[in-house]
Amino acid sequence: MRFRREPPHVHGSSAPRTAVLLVNLGTPEAATAPAVRTYLREFLSDPRVVEIPRLIWWCILNGIILPIRSSRSAAKYALIWGKDGSPLKVFTAAQAKLLGGLLGERGLFPVVDYAMRYGSPALADQLDALKAANVGRILILPLYPQYSATTTASTNDAVSAWASGIRNQPELRFVRGYHDHPAYIKALAARVRATWDVQGRPPGSTLLLSFHGVPKRTLMLGDPYHCECLKTGRLLGEALGLTGDEVVISFQSRFGKAEWLRPYTTVMLEELGRKGGSVDVFCPGFSADCLETLEEIALEGKQIFLNAGGKEFRFIPCMNDHPAWIAGLADIAVQHLQGWPLAAPAVDGVADEAQRQRALERGAST
Repeated sequence: MRFRREPPHVHGSSAPRTAVLLVNLGTPEAATAPAVRTYLREFLSDPRVVEIPRLIWWCILNGIILPIRSSRSAAKYALIWGKDGSPLKVFTAAQAKLLGGLLGERGLFPVVDYAMRYGSPALADQLDALKAANVGRILILPLYPQYSATTTASTNDAVSAWASGIRNQPELRFVRGYHDHPAYIKALAARVRATWDVQGRPPGSTLLLSFHGVPKRTLMLGDPYHCECLKTGRLLGEALGLTGDEVVISFQSRFGKAEWLRPYTTVMLEELGRKGGSVDVFCPGFSADCLETLEEIALEGKQIFLNAGGKEFRFIPCMNDHPAWIAGLADIAVQHLQGWPLAAPAVDGVADEAQRQRALERGAST
């Protein structure tokens, strides 16, 4: 195996920096069939995502799924695509920027950036960029609160694969998950309350918590995702002071003929709709709004509920750039950064640009 050639190590060179790299799932580059096809091929080729013998799955993927699903998915992406592109990418970039700013306000100055497990900016490319920027310690913070082999483990695999070709490897830490972290639960509750403060909440309304589904087989094979989703839902309900049937947990985005985690979100929306009441739908497992929330829930889910007889459907946005979520991310990051140096490098006697600006502001006020 050949390892990547690197510049000669020079004794006395500047101290390496610390970085936090947020990692989200990914998104197509455009709401077009070719772009979606490229994205889906990479995503669905991951053996962590689809555990079917490779040759059989290659035939199914390339002969059936990609030719049919690419165009259909592109049409759905077009419904939620913004002027700045994919909402998931826009919000993930904003989260990284805001997190860096908040950590700076706390006197901590790691480099903060983001990457996508599939698509762009690619995880390996972002790791290369951090290493080129003299980063010697990297905290990988996946934006998947609930651990699953299909998401968290896949991200860890990709980071490890990148590191396997590096001669002078950086120190790496991985956040495994934070499904029950107090800062995460607090952020979820704040997001829900913020929506209720604006939209109101009719008496007797149900809060439906919809998590991304995975095949039931993964649960039987030992994946903890299902249990972690249930715990998140329970803790969020308690934080909001809800009891009994006021909170319902379900799983969405079912694909194929195999049984997936139940109850299915579509089935729950039909059942709740037949009762003729109102429902608030929130997706705690998604850190940023995306196709699965803006189209599958806010558009398709709404129609399912109303067509079944429901009276009022309210979609609660994901955490996105909500201040409570950025504060929660900061708390989680700080916990896992313990023991690593977080001072900014000196720039003309002042640590980074954020410190420079604060120094200028202090000088102007004296």
